[in-house]
Amino acid sequence: MKNMFMLFISGWTAMAVIMYLFYRFQKKSKNATAVDIVWAAGVGCLALTYGITGNGDWSRRILLMVLACFWSFRLAVYLFIRAYGKPEDGRYQMLRSEWSNKAQQKFFYFYQLQAFGTALFSIPFLPVAFSTIPAGQWYDVVAVIIAIGAIAGEAVADWQLEAFRRNPDNQGKTCRKGLWRYSRHPNYFFEWLHWFTYLFLAFGSEMWFLSALGPVVMLVFLYKITGIPYTEQQALASRGEDYKKYQQATSPFIPWMFKKEDL
Repeated sequence: MKNMFMLFISGWTAMAVIMYLFYRFQKKSKNATAVDIVWAAGVGCLALTYGITGNGDWSRRILLMVLACFWSFRLAVYLFIRAYGKPEDGRYQMLRSEWSNKAQQKFFYFYQLQAFGTALFSIPFLPVAFSTIPAGQWYDVVAVIIAIGAIAGEAVADWQLEAFRRNPDNQGKTCRKGLWRYSRHPNYFFEWLHWFTYLFLAFGSEMWFLSALGPVVMLVFLYKITGIPYTEQQALASRGEDYKKYQQATSPFIPWMFKKEDL
C-alpha cells in the first residue's frame, strides 16, 4: 500500500508541474485546448510509469501498459489533429468569457484540477501494476474484450462526428449520423465503458476495490464536471432549436432507441 501511495503522489506531482507549464503556454497563446490532449496523454504516461515500476507480475503489467497506452495515445492523437491550427475550443472560449478578468487565476486552478484528475484516473492502474497474478485468466479476456470494444466504439464515434463536421452543408446542424443517432454523447459513453477494463484486470489483487474508481469517477466527471454540461450548453448556444429537438429525441448517454422528432 505504501509503494502504491508514493507512486500516486509522484505521478500527481509530475502532472502538476506539466500542467503548470501548459498553463503558462495557455497564458501566452490564449488557447486552453491543449489541456485535453495533455490529460489524455498524461493518463497513458502514468500507466506506463506504473507498469514499469510496479512489482506485480510482469505479464499483467505488460497487458496494463498495452491496453491503457493504446487508449490514451489514440485519444491524444485524435484531439491533437482536431485542435491543430484551429481556434480555441468553444468550451474554453465560454469559460474565458464567463470568468472575464479573473480568467487567468481560474485557469490556473482549472489546470491544477486537471493534474489531480489525471492522477485520480491513474489509481485504477495501481492494483494491476502490483498484482502478483499472472495474466491469462478468464477476467483478463473480459478486460481485453471491453478495451477493444470501447476503444473501437469511441474511435468510430469520433470519426463519424469529424466526417459530419467536415461537410460545409452541415454547418450549424447537429450530427444524427451513426452512433450519434442513438446517443447524444456516444464518445463519452465508450470513454466511460473503457474504465471497466481495469476493474477486471485488477480482479483478485489485494487492493482490487481501487479499480472501481475508474468508472465511478469518470461518470461523475462526464455528468457533473467537464463533460456533458459544458458540451450541451455550448451546443444549445450554437445550434439552438435544432439541438433542443435532438435532446428531446435522443438518449443523453447510453445508446438507445431514438424518438421521432417534431418537425
